[in-house]
Amino acid sequence: MSSSRGSSVPVPRPVPAADRVSDRNELPERIWTLPNVLSVLRLLGVPLFLWLLLGPEEDGWAVVVLMLSGITDWADGALARALGQYSRLGALLDPAADRLYIVATLVAFVIRDVVPVWVVAVLVGRELVLGVCLLVLRRYGYPPLQVHYLGKAATFILLYAFPGLLLADGDGTLATVCQPVAYALTIWGGVLYLVAGALYVVQVAGLVAAERRAAAGGTP
Repeated sequence: MSSSRGSSVPVPRPVPAADRVSDRNELPERIWTLPNVLSVLRLLGVPLFLWLLLGPEEDGWAVVVLMLSGITDWADGALARALGQYSRLGALLDPAADRLYIVATLVAFVIRDVVPVWVVAVLVGRELVLGVCLLVLRRYGYPPLQVHYLGKAATFILLYAFPGLLLADGDGTLATVCQPVAYALTIWGGVLYLVAGALYVVQVAGLVAAERRAAAGGTP
């Protein structure tokens, strides 16, 4: 392919942030779908779960609510794929319910002395950092990034580790059997949760750096 010395090759300019549409924003604006109903029910279960733990201290029923939350967390995604009922609202409700359950559980566990304060501080600190990242994304015209599969895996593990911690918080054979499994799942899920958060921060930092290079006249 030949070219003359005087010709110039056009350099594609980056698309402004306001003109970009993420995969999340390309989802239909459905509200009344079966997966969304399950997500709303999960959200309504958060205050019930807290009341069971901190009010009458009905740990058995609290475990049932938490396990149902884990099951519906899997079910709403499976139904969305099977029925093709993806929606923008569902993409927001699902991770919101996950985070609320995790934060609510950790706060209740500290009040009940089930887990050390530093464990809660680390995991809740992760949520605060991600909250700052969301503000940064909004500042540059980006919607929240898609949930990383590693974060979903970590959430799934934690939602099954927490009932084990409740069962392990006591005396007897059941508590003795549950303790090593619950602690192992909590450590595993907690580490993955932090790693997923770190990956999210790296993604946000990359987008911000690209935007700054574009604003300075470079190419991302």
